[in-house]
Amino acid sequence: MTAGVDARAALVVDSKCTLGEGATWCAKTGRFYWTDIEGARLWRYDPADERSTSWAMPERLATFALCADPHYLLLGLASRLAFFDLATGETHHIVDVEPGLNTRVNDGRCDRQGRFVFGTKDEGSPLQAIGGFYRLDHDLTLERLPLPAPAISNSIAFSPDGATMYYCDSPTREIRACDYGADGSVANDRLFTRLTDANGEPDGSTVDRDGGLWNAQWGGGRVVRYGADGVETERVDVPTVQPSCVALGGAQLGKLYITSARVGLDAAALAGDSRAGGVFIATPARRGLPEPVFLGAPA
Repeated sequence: MTAGVDARAALVVDSKCTLGEGATWCAKTGRFYWTDIEGARLWRYDPADERSTSWAMPERLATFALCADPHYLLLGLASRLAFFDLATGETHHIVDVEPGLNTRVNDGRCDRQGRFVFGTKDEGSPLQAIGGFYRLDHDLTLERLPLPAPAISNSIAFSPDGATMYYCDSPTREIRACDYGADGSVANDRLFTRLTDANGEPDGSTVDRDGGLWNAQWGGGRVVRYGADGVETERVDVPTVQPSCVALGGAQLGKLYITSARVGLDAAALAGDSRAGGVFIATPARRGLPEPVFLGAPA
């Protein structure tokens, strides 16, 4: 296993999000976006002036995507998909997701063809594998992908050539892969890697230009990189117990941005983990790829 240049992350935004997620770097604007799901807020950080901005959302914002039109984001709200106008703050409804089920939208990323792929999670207790994985196509039609139903969907990412999709059901502690066609076909679902540490579950992921998968491991205080063969190559220690999602950003796409969460931590735990819910940054020995944008547009 090879250590990164900077094997420990440092706090960059003390946002104290209840459930920070959705780490996304916008290469066009040089800004970092993320969401506080339980706080129902979209966040943006500009490293040029070190300022943060946030917007209140109409309901919990679970995930989102950059759009070809930079004035918009595609929102994965708890119950539905919508476009968000960054200038006016208005949302434009697209489609409800799993109406009638006690689930909400969770993790999501655009594929290399500019379609939005996302999953859902069970909101009940105990958790049951009743969710699904979906794709929003350019024409704004929604289709379910033929993948196993998750309890908590996560780790959605695509190889540099777009031919492999990664995903997981977090409680299984496994990350899976499948062949992913340019036409949207899904085949050859298989185990990619299994977590071997005593603690932690796989959460959000991103892929670097060398084809490695970087995965934030919830409850483990770490981000782990796996080669395309599923073998661990590097890891970054994060000084908070619940890192949640990652993105490679910065001018050369060589900075690893990491979101985190405070949810589920009691007063005693927060006393020893006061930076929980913040955004952290590390400098690994890898560079990322520009985040694909959603190619659909509001009607």
